[in-house]
Amino acid sequence: MSDTGDRELSEFGYTNQLKRTLGSFHTFAAGISYISVLTGVFQLSYLGLSEGGPAYWWSWPMVFGGQLMVALCFAELAAQYPVAGSVYNWAKKLSNPHLAWMAGWMMLLASIVSISATALAYQRTLPQITSFFQFIGDGTGTSDAANGVLLAGILIVFTTLVNAFGVKLMARINSAGVFIELLFAVLLVVFLVFHFVRGPGVVTETNGTGAGHSAGYLGAFLIAGIASSYVMYGFDTAASLGEESVNPHRNAPKAILRALVASFVLGGLIILFALMAVGDLNAPELGTVGLQFVLTDALGPAIGRVFLFVVFIAITVCVLAVHTAAIRIAFAMARDNALPGGSKLARVNKKTGTPVLPAVVIGVLAIALLLLNINSTQIFSAVTSLAIILIYLSYLLVTVPMLVRRLRGGWPRKDAPAGRFSLGRWGLPVNVLAILWGGAMTINLAWPRNEIYNASPPFHWYLRWISVLFVGVFAAGGFAYYWFVQRHKIGVLADHAAPVSEEEVSR
Repeated sequence: MSDTGDRELSEFGYTNQLKRTLGSFHTFAAGISYISVLTGVFQLSYLGLSEGGPAYWWSWPMVFGGQLMVALCFAELAAQYPVAGSVYNWAKKLSNPHLAWMAGWMMLLASIVSISATALAYQRTLPQITSFFQFIGDGTGTSDAANGVLLAGILIVFTTLVNAFGVKLMARINSAGVFIELLFAVLLVVFLVFHFVRGPGVVTETNGTGAGHSAGYLGAFLIAGIASSYVMYGFDTAASLGEESVNPHRNAPKAILRALVASFVLGGLIILFALMAVGDLNAPELGTVGLQFVLTDALGPAIGRVFLFVVFIAITVCVLAVHTAAIRIAFAMARDNALPGGSKLARVNKKTGTPVLPAVVIGVLAIALLLLNINSTQIFSAVTSLAIILIYLSYLLVTVPMLVRRLRGGWPRKDAPAGRFSLGRWGLPVNVLAILWGGAMTINLAWPRNEIYNASPPFHWYLRWISVLFVGVFAAGGFAYYWFVQRHKIGVLADHAAPVSEEEVSR
């Protein structure tokens, strides 16, 4: 059997029904477009600046350090198991079917919420380019949620259609978008250099945001840091496309790490240089609009709008990548008959080479989530925070069993082919740090704060605790359904099962 990844598929009991057409840049582009530094930086920069002032910049290297530990663990797993629905199948190899189902369920839910959350970034960008995109209201903020839902809904319809038409079209759009995003991100850094009005010491300015917090500036910083934690995740997408990639054992680990490092460098420089270039650090627009304001303020309306247009492209390919990753998680679980209607969800269209039904179902659910929150003034911070919590939890459901396997001597696998990415003796400390980081950030993200979950009246206890309630209800409800109904049906579907050898039959 060729060393393309099909050997590992047979270990899982699968035969590959997806087409291997993606090269090394495609897998890198998938990871970096999911992270999408321009999308994340510009979508929640208003939160970081309003809650933590310019000093929130320090959360950027802090989040990178923690996520690098997770990415290193994932790179080691991707080198051995580059399969669709990476988190789900990794947890299955490292632990048991029950924990694997939970990891897949949380990741699938996280991906759907992330589609909704990321698509909302259109509202932070398109009306800044031209008021034409403010279809509902006058852009004063009172109707931003409704208009944001409309713009996000249009984008999700687009990503649904692209993903339904096949992986080749998705890869072309995604790769072109990533190339444009990276090129203009570098250009933006260069342009900002020529507009500095202050030095890098700006990152020590808190703008008095610590006032009113019982823990002082630390309390403000922990809230502001959510803006950075929202950006640097999703790097596992490179591995989730492993069944559609050429030479995935070598390309997937590199793509995971390169996507994270490139995003860290470019995003860190953009935030820093923007703060050094903005005319007035106390401008109220920094806390309401965010770095989009800096583009037009420092670079001028014309050049600023060009870069805002690039942010629009980045958001588009980011949502496309998140949607793609969600489809692979759904497909991976469905071919194990681990989801309702598994045989239909796992069906691969022979012409397009992609699962069509999951693309449509996920798109509909993402739009439905937005519609449920259409009148919520805190939709932007609340939905994005829920997305990150679910991602961090699903990552923990991989890194924790991975550590258990390490301590028992079951990882790294002893029969692994030589030359694949491995952490070696650094594996244990890196794994421990990844878990500590994931646990600490999950607590910080889920903490019941009015600033995130109930920022404006009317104030209700259930809105403040919405993160805990949302995650708890869906985790408990989902697992209850699995335990009492779906687990009795689980098994690789006949259409996806690897052929049984004569030797295995005779046993």
